[in-house]
Amino acid sequence: MNRLINVEQPGDILPAYRNTPIGDLLEYHNLDRPLDTVLNAQMLIGMCMDNRKHLRIPDNFAYIIRTGGANLRYSEFKVSYAIAVGGVRHIAVLAHSNCGMVNLKAKEESFVNGLINEAGWEPEFAQSHFMHFAPMFEIGNEIDFVLSEAARLRKRYPKITIAPLYYRVEDNQLYQLKE
Repeated sequence: MNRLINVEQPGDILPAYRNTPIGDLLEYHNLDRPLDTVLNAQMLIGMCMDNRKHLRIPDNFAYIIRTGGANLRYSEFKVSYAIAVGGVRHIAVLAHSNCGMVNLKAKEESFVNGLINEAGWEPEFAQSHFMHFAPMFEIGNEIDFVLSEAARLRKRYPKITIAPLYYRVEDNQLYQLKE
């Protein structure tokens, strides 16, 4: 966890993010900055679908894509739309602590049995479904993944500022990451 950079005051925000929508996000969420009236999206936030995370931001402040592990590989058209049509120039990719997309193999039996018992799937189909999709959505370590996802997106969208951030479920705070 020594890669986490806490934001307890505006001066803690990394210079690259100060006076940008990313800095605003950190101020709104961590520092209880009063919520401004926002008419158009200022940024895109890619975050996990996990229900334990809730951001404190103004209405209309951001496009938000929620996907397992904040893995935007299969949401790139939506990212491109937010940039090309929505006009965003800043993206925050948020990993979080205790993500369910880490070590999916350990959840295989629970996943398969859940589809059989809760959704009525046939065992073979449930197993095949897991085996097909788990490798696509496994993220490994949360911090390593979000750093690599930010690097990948920077290559794809070189004019866009992309910030890898970390959400600690334990304290409901956003952290910047040492890269």
